[in-house]
Amino acid sequence: MSMTKDEMNELFGDDIDVITRADLIADELLREVPADLLENAGIVIPLAMTAAVWADCVEWTDADNNRKGTVQDQAGRLWDVVWMTRLAINAVRRRGGKAPVELYRVPRGGRGRMARRVSLVVHLGPGDKGEPVLTLMQPGED
Repeated sequence: MSMTKDEMNELFGDDIDVITRADLIADELLREVPADLLENAGIVIPLAMTAAVWADCVEWTDADNNRKGTVQDQAGRLWDVVWMTRLAINAVRRRGGKAPVELYRVPRGGRGRMARRVSLVVHLGPGDKGEPVLTLMQPGED
C-alpha cells in the first residue's frame, strides 16, 4: 500500500528538515563528476562522490607532487576513480543497488609514494526527482 505525502504527514507529522542531493552538492558534501567526463567513460547516469572520497582519492596539488616526489594531477586521479567505478557499475544491478569499487591510489598523507588499495562503494538510487543517480562513497558512509 502506497501513501500520499499528505497521508504520510498526517500519520507522522510534517518533515522536520529535508536535505536534497542538490543541497549536498551545493555544500560540497558531495562532489559532482562533470557530465562530459562521465560520457567519455560510458556512464549515462549522474555520478557524485562524497567529500571524503574526493579528499582521499582525487584531490592532488603541485605541493603534493613536490612532497611525494611523484608526477600526478587531480584530473588523472579523477579519471582513474571514474573508470574503476564504470567497471563496477554492471554489478550494481546484481547486488541490489550497491557494488564494491576497488582501486589503487597514492595516499596524500604520510611519506609513502607507492599506490595503495582502497575499497569504495557505488550506490544506485533515486535523485531529488526520483531519477537514477550514482553515489560513490567509503564503505562506512551512506
